[in-house]
Amino acid sequence: MAPIDSKRLIQQYIADNKVMIFSKSTCPFCKRVKDLFSSLKVEYTAIELDQIANGKDLQDGLFEMTGQRTVPNVFINSNHIGGCDDTMKKNRDGSLMALVSQSKKQDDASMTESYDYDLIVIGGGSGGLAASKKAAEHGQKVAVFDFVKPTPKGTTWGLGGTCVNVGCIPKKLMHQAALLGHSLEDAKKYGWEFDDKASHNWTTMRDAIQNHIGSLNWGYRVDLRDKNVTYHNAYAEFTDPHTVKAVNKKGKETVMTAKRFIIAVGGRPRYPDIPGAKEYCITSDDLFSLPYNPGKTLVIGASYVALECAGFLAGIGYDTTVMVRSILLRGFDQDMANRIGDYMETHGVKFIKEHIPTMVEQLEEGSPGKLRVSYKATNGGEIKTIECNTVIIAVGRDACTQTIGLDKAGVEYNVKNGKIPAQFEETNVSHIYALGDVLEGKPELTPVAIQAGTLLANRLYGGHVARCDYVNVPTTVFTPLEYGCCGLSEEDAINKYGDQLVEVFHTYFKPLEHTVAQREDNVCYGKIICHRVDSNRVVGFHVLGPNAGEITQGYGVAMKCGLSKGLLDLSIGIHPTCAEIFTTLSVTKGSDKAPLAAGC
Repeated sequence: MAPIDSKRLIQQYIADNKVMIFSKSTCPFCKRVKDLFSSLKVEYTAIELDQIANGKDLQDGLFEMTGQRTVPNVFINSNHIGGCDDTMKKNRDGSLMALVSQSKKQDDASMTESYDYDLIVIGGGSGGLAASKKAAEHGQKVAVFDFVKPTPKGTTWGLGGTCVNVGCIPKKLMHQAALLGHSLEDAKKYGWEFDDKASHNWTTMRDAIQNHIGSLNWGYRVDLRDKNVTYHNAYAEFTDPHTVKAVNKKGKETVMTAKRFIIAVGGRPRYPDIPGAKEYCITSDDLFSLPYNPGKTLVIGASYVALECAGFLAGIGYDTTVMVRSILLRGFDQDMANRIGDYMETHGVKFIKEHIPTMVEQLEEGSPGKLRVSYKATNGGEIKTIECNTVIIAVGRDACTQTIGLDKAGVEYNVKNGKIPAQFEETNVSHIYALGDVLEGKPELTPVAIQAGTLLANRLYGGHVARCDYVNVPTTVFTPLEYGCCGLSEEDAINKYGDQLVEVFHTYFKPLEHTVAQREDNVCYGKIICHRVDSNRVVGFHVLGPNAGEITQGYGVAMKCGLSKGLLDLSIGIHPTCAEIFTTLSVTKGSDKAPLAAGC
């Protein structure tokens, strides 16, 4: 690894010189590049790495920053161009001089313009915080603007975004509460004797979870302070491409300018356009801090949020029904989605399929009170009703970009869902970037936003070139039987490669812990999807069972490294675990064999 001082020196060279060439005096390719710039009458600075004492350290640092070890290594206006071939190609297609000219205009602008901040991040979620802290580490003056507009029920929360406050963290903790309830039944088979009258206390669980979230909120604020990032608890919107107006909760207005902006405002739940939806229903934004137990609950929607919430509510003892318009878990493997639905139905969750709500009415006030939901089949027919205490809307999410002045900044976005089209997090406005859930067509996942934000800041201010890879992103759905996946669904693999070029290896399995507990057989399930003509490379990984996320993470890394069925066959599993079943897969979907669980 190159010394830190070498990297800083490289960054200084790049920042101080419009055209910076890291070269070697004896390299003919370096000579070609330098001759090219000379012929174009473009001034450049060249460092001959073979003629300075720390040349090797600089070359090692360049490799770590750019992934390129060879010379020449060319930068224009702090942007990495590449080597000789890259530079010559840009000269042939006319883009080289455009980059030089553009850089001069930007340099001139930066000399005449002064801003309050080098970077303003709008949004204090995972991606925005990661980008802001990394930019500050690179010596930039950074501010974060974050403000949570209350839900129709008045719910609000602290710094950290959806995941920490109303998403991943409280969701998994409530899922754990449900698992513990199930484990009480298992414990009896393992010899534990206790009073059968165990009950769950919603308030105790909620308070403990909210206390944990509060500690995380405080930690984020301290971390920003320690990184010298200025935090504004205010709602920011653009007034022009370099200016935002921010209003805090007291109505005080401030105006700030910045050279660059990152939009990382995340998303919020979408409400159906029916009477009573916003007046009487809640969403996941409200559920995790609900001041009373929800009682009999109707969940409207078939998203992962809908199924996760329905799963843990049923698991801790509430009468729970899910109303589904069409399919479960749209965008996920449908074989796995249907298995999840079947399991939930046999474990206490009721489903009303192919129906949509038409109206929500309040029958009784109270905590939770009583509601009546009218609904009908998707193909029409008579209106039916169901009474419940709580209705949770989980039909999708929209990006929170509609009211932050994107039009005034010139940023293009999808008016239907607020999503911003951006390649490599770059919007159509050169100094405005976007991260996380606001991006069109990208996974709405916390680790993705963190990775993208960190790498973006490194590119903007650290001279790095690495970009976020949105392919083969592992994820987990925390339904009662957890579902982990990475890569393509079976349907997508067949659409992409064709049925004849896809091979699916699969099996049921039974965790050892479930045997003594006498849980049902042939419920947990795993499969890999392979591309036959590419050495049976694994293009899809899917597992349904306990600790699915822990299993999927490791295999997700392996897929990044080119995992194939042959490599799995050569691997030795850890026994007795659930993860080992992927090292012994032998049954294909195309065969006549049943993928039943094998013995120890």
